[in-house]
Amino acid sequence: MTGTVDLKPTLDRIRSKGSFPHKNDGSVFRNREGKLPSERPDYYREYVHPTPGVSGPGPQRIVVGDGGEIYYTPDHYGSFIRLD
Repeated sequence: MTGTVDLKPTLDRIRSKGSFPHKNDGSVFRNREGKLPSERPDYYREYVHPTPGVSGPGPQRIVVGDGGEIYYTPDHYGSFIRLD
């Protein structure tokens, strides 16, 4: 992906504990790839960020840690960008 991605709608949904359209929204992210700091197995939660032109969940996710840290992955866990 290239260009600017507006994560605000998904971040707002997470913060407000609003409706989650994807069945895995809020599920435990286990960090199997080891690309985030090592924490206990249930520390991170993942949420789908819609990808234009892709049906289904697509590759974009926001991962939130229990400590409030927020990460964005545009490529289904291939890389992460810390947002906070």
